[in-house]
Amino acid sequence: MTEDQVTQDHGRRILIKHAAELVTCGGLAPKQGAEMNNIGIIMDGALVIENGIITEVGTTTDILARVDEKNYEVIDGTGKCVMPGFVDSHTHFIFGGYRPDEFFWRLNGTPYLDILERGGGILSTVQATRNINTQELKAIGKKRLDAMLAMGVTTVEGKSGYGLDMSTELGQLAVMAELNQEQAVEVVPTFMGAHAIPPEYRGRTEDYVNFIMAQVLPAVAQQGVAEFCDVFCEQGVFSVEQSRKILLAAQKLGIKSKLHADEIVDLGGAELAGELQATSADHLLQTSDAGIDCLAAQGVVATVLPMTAFCLRESYARARRMIDRGAAVALATDYNPGSCFSHSIPLVASLAAIQLQMTPAEIVTGLTINGAAAVGRAEMVGSLECGKQGDVVILDQPSHLFLMYHAGMNIVDKVIKNGQIVIDHSKGKMNGVWR
Repeated sequence: MTEDQVTQDHGRRILIKHAAELVTCGGLAPKQGAEMNNIGIIMDGALVIENGIITEVGTTTDILARVDEKNYEVIDGTGKCVMPGFVDSHTHFIFGGYRPDEFFWRLNGTPYLDILERGGGILSTVQATRNINTQELKAIGKKRLDAMLAMGVTTVEGKSGYGLDMSTELGQLAVMAELNQEQAVEVVPTFMGAHAIPPEYRGRTEDYVNFIMAQVLPAVAQQGVAEFCDVFCEQGVFSVEQSRKILLAAQKLGIKSKLHADEIVDLGGAELAGELQATSADHLLQTSDAGIDCLAAQGVVATVLPMTAFCLRESYARARRMIDRGAAVALATDYNPGSCFSHSIPLVASLAAIQLQMTPAEIVTGLTINGAAAVGRAEMVGSLECGKQGDVVILDQPSHLFLMYHAGMNIVDKVIKNGQIVIDHSKGKMNGVWR
């Protein structure tokens, strides 16, 4: 056997042993309410991955009694915390252009309408994304995914919505499909043509809704480039009724529902998500108790985005209230060029502890199994248990508590995706390329 063959074989057979903590987060569905605190910690834990799939989980003593470590690439987890790969279940990472000036205009109190008049706002990104060619967009997207991977993200949701026309929307989704095949992070594509009203439809929102339903959605379904459809259900954007029409049209085409809900005004977006049995409802800064109860009753994942509230200096979503009333809460970055230009999972974790009053275990759940459920992947990823993909993060600290405690800092040592070591910070290795 050649050295390359040995390396490839070891890449398919990995044994992690003596983990200070092995955080399993077991489950095939989102954890709701108090169950979010059950993250299944195994002390002195061990894990076996073969051909990309987890085959053994337990204490090091038990696992070594059943397997011969000479047959595996062995990773010593002494002094380290081993946990599922992070799932960033809400991002807009495929876009052209940046808006740094707007960030400071907003901090200085400039109203959003004035920002629009200065050429800022979402339509600025729409114009930049329409103008960039797909190869450039793909190269930028690859760089962003590499940065996410280095922070332990093994699965990410990506939304379109910066084209607001047929060709650019389909182009964004096509870029995501190509990236999903060509790099390590698994990309879950969401069509979000209903992200804003494009300038050519100003004052004709209903016509734009009809355009999405009659022309764009059928093309998205025919090309098979999106698993979800998302709508910005918000005052001054898309009404509850318009959102319902778009999402029902998508469901008829086999595309599952997500919803930007109640971010600025309690419009009833959470209730609509429950009515349509959406996979997730996101943002939720203004959601009422009735909306929270609806999400909990219908099993809709409540995805909260604390970095967006942080960047906008807005009040935070009531994650504590959601969990206490039995909802399943996921945490995500909302990475985008306007309201949250960051994909920092460590900062999300720290803000969740400090501002959302979530427990460390709830935060881990929100970033793993509940994040996986928010993108329809709970049966495949989000936990460390037999039969699931070998998606693993190894922290360079002995406890999951350091994820929040070492505020905003990346403490990831290694990342394994589908049984392949794709990040090894201790060796300066990333995606199999020495940097």
